[in-house]
Amino acid sequence: MKRASQIIIALLVIALPTLAVLSGGDDTWIPLQAATAALAADDASALPGLQTSEAPWAPQLSHLEDRLQAIGLPALRREGTALHLHQHLDLFINGKAVSVPPMIGINMVAGFIAPVHTHDGTGVIHIESAIVSRYTLGQFFDIWGVRFTPTCLGGYCNTGAQLLRVYVNGAPVTSNPREIELQDNQEIVITYGTAQELPKPIPSTFKAPS
Repeated sequence: MKRASQIIIALLVIALPTLAVLSGGDDTWIPLQAATAALAADDASALPGLQTSEAPWAPQLSHLEDRLQAIGLPALRREGTALHLHQHLDLFINGKAVSVPPMIGINMVAGFIAPVHTHDGTGVIHIESAIVSRYTLGQFFDIWGVRFTPTCLGGYCNTGAQLLRVYVNGAPVTSNPREIELQDNQEIVITYGTAQELPKPIPSTFKAPS
C-alpha cells in the first residue's frame, strides 16, 4: 500500500508541470474556432498595441498577452511539444526587403511565450504548441502586433498601382491572406508596391534546418 502511494505521488510530480501549461491562469486554452470568429466580427485593427506605421516593425510585447487573449491563444510558460512546425516569411516593401525581427511572441521579462513565434532574425516562424491545432498567418501578425489585412500591411495600404500581394511556395494567393494555414516547410512572401517592384524570382522554397 505504501509502495502504491509513493508511485501515485511520483506520477503527480511528473504531471504537474504539464498540467500547469494546459490549464488555469495565463495558460488557459480558448477554442481556436470560436476565437477566430470573434476576431473577424470585431476587426483585427482593434487589437491592443497594433502597429499601423511604416516598416520596420519591432516585436510589440507590451500588449502581447492582451492580444493573445483577444485571439484565443495561450501565453505558455514554456514551448509546447505537441506540434512543432517551421515556415519562412519574406517581406518586401517597394522592392526592398524588410526584416522579420527576433523574439516575436516571446516576452522574456514576463516569462511567457506564444505558440507561434520567432527566435532569430532569419524570417523563420516557429510553431511550438502544447496542443495540435491549426494556426494562420493572420494570427502570426496579430502576435507580432502588426496590422495585416487583405489590403494593408502596417502603414501600407492598397492605392493605385501599389498593392499588397501574397505568395505561398511561389503561387499567388487570391483569397484572404489572413486565413493562410501555417504548414511545415512553407515559404511565404508578402510584398507591397508595384508589379515592377516584385522580387525576381519570387522565393518559392524553404526547408527548415534539422
